Amino acid sequence: MTDRIARVERTTKESSITVELNLDGTGIVDVSTGVPFFDHMLTALGSHASFDLTVHAKGDIEIEAHHTVEDTSIVLGQALGQALGDKKGIRRFGDAFIPMDETLAHASVDVSGRPYCVHTGEPEHLLHAVIGGYPGVPYATVINRHVFESIALNARIALHVRVLYGRDQHHITEAEFKAVARALREAVEPDPRVTGVPSTKGSL
Repeated sequence: MTDRIARVERTTKESSITVELNLDGTGIVDVSTGVPFFDHMLTALGSHASFDLTVHAKGDIEIEAHHTVEDTSIVLGQALGQALGDKKGIRRFGDAFIPMDETLAHASVDVSGRPYCVHTGEPEHLLHAVIGGYPGVPYATVINRHVFESIALNARIALHVRVLYGRDQHHITEAEFKAVARALREAVEPDPRVTGVPSTKGSL
């Protein structure tokens, strides 16, 4: 299997982002987006997926975090898709349940080449919750769905993220990110019994 690494850069009037990704890493993570809680979530994602992940982003956070968070997620998805290459020899499917205190979240991944995202189960108060910002740039949890959609669509994977129950917005969000991380780790892992592309069609 060839090196499964990627480097993607993206610059717009709203943000400038560089992502470097190694799917066969050991969880070495260096993240700086200017949004502390989002840094915390991406660090958890890289660490629990055992990816080596570098994310450097500068955006118009003086307005709010939305542009930087969403654009970073787009580039992360592009890097994931690039690093997967021809997808030969991978498990393809992955899923994980992650508890965090009172919260339980679940994620399922299919490295299918057919981008789709289902995000469900977050309690209604997360539409209005904000984490951090005292001081610093706050993270509005309503953007969680944008993060997962942006990763899925740009990596061309099917991603389902579900909150079974939970109350604390920090715990819910972190459990979701960790569930996605562990599901991705399983899905992209080499399977010694698979020599080609894991699809009866012969391509993904």
